[in-house]
Amino acid sequence: MSRIANQPVDIPADVEVNLASNQLMVKGKKGSISLDVQSSVEVKKNENQLLFKARDGSKVANAMSGTMRSLANNMVNGVSIGFSKTLQLQGVGYRAQLQGKKLILTVGYSHPVEYFFPEGVTIEVPNQTEVIVSGIDKQLVGQTAAEIRDYRKPEPYKGKGIRYLNEQIHRKEAKKK
Repeated sequence: MSRIANQPVDIPADVEVNLASNQLMVKGKKGSISLDVQSSVEVKKNENQLLFKARDGSKVANAMSGTMRSLANNMVNGVSIGFSKTLQLQGVGYRAQLQGKKLILTVGYSHPVEYFFPEGVTIEVPNQTEVIVSGIDKQLVGQTAAEIRDYRKPEPYKGKGIRYLNEQIHRKEAKKK
């Protein structure tokens, strides 16, 4: 049984939650987002809390109730606080720049890499070696950051590449003669 589903989701004062049939809509100061609730999960709204419960006692319904609770909690946090991931570029000549809805990365290829980021995500480049991906949808922010990182993953010998902030890279020792 999912223990996560037993915990209620607290709704801050500046967040508005609407529950219509199988649609959960959350609106806050950063924007609005919606979620289709699984039919095997029952959602109840009490004053400033959301409660999740499996409709039947099946294993799938219990698992989905915990999943829906986590997704709803991420939605509430996203519209009130927001999510962000910071990427660092390490390597000689590695840099990033922003042009409208396009991120241009120079990461050691013979050509610059152009990445068109999706709606709902904002990208900032405070300096040439740092990229900040932010938005209200946790999954979309994480996916966008992962796609940018995939252009040049950190390699284990010199550590060059695109890495998350505070990511530990397991370094290997170079070949000895």
